[in-house]
Amino acid sequence: MTNHKNILILAPHTDDGELGCGGAISRFISEDKNVFYASFSLCRQSLQPGLNPDTLENELRAATRILGISPINLRLFDFEVRRFKQYRQEILETLILIRNEIQPDLVLLPSPTDTHQDHQVISEEGLRAFKNSSVLGYEMPWNNFSFNTRCFITLKQEQLQKKIDALKEYKSQEYRAYLNADFLKGLAITRGVQINAEFAEAFEVIRWIY
Repeated sequence: MTNHKNILILAPHTDDGELGCGGAISRFISEDKNVFYASFSLCRQSLQPGLNPDTLENELRAATRILGISPINLRLFDFEVRRFKQYRQEILETLILIRNEIQPDLVLLPSPTDTHQDHQVISEEGLRAFKNSSVLGYEMPWNNFSFNTRCFITLKQEQLQKKIDALKEYKSQEYRAYLNADFLKGLAITRGVQINAEFAEAFEVIRWIY
């Protein structure tokens, strides 16, 4: 990936990018890559009663700061959660604007096999928008009934720990099983075992340009 300097993470919702590729983000930052993060919903409708409407935006900012992403590299939008299909054209036009601004070499987005309706829209429209970029699909096992592990990014202990620490910032979501630190570490160990490494994250290769 030495020729990939501008890297864009597409997160349908807050925390998706950290969950799918938080370790890789930390590694990219350590290698002086220019990492951008675009989130398409602040999920205000999904918050538990009594929480500030800006809760997830604030948690995202704290989490991405831990990973090392510069605040000026965040692109935050607020499409209504679970209704992305209604805004498909507007989302595509937003992605094209991001493409023209950033011109990423590599884009990481939800796997095409992700069953969440919002994730599907970002995956499909992302592939349309970024025809001249390499594209990897990140793994979210609770949404993927199948996943082709064609690419692995090895992680050091400190990079995995940054992913775990970043996700701890989502205190409003800590009841969700997939935010459990043991699960996150276990998945990284599993993917590492597959390639004789200590830790790794796995990705589907959707398009590769070298």
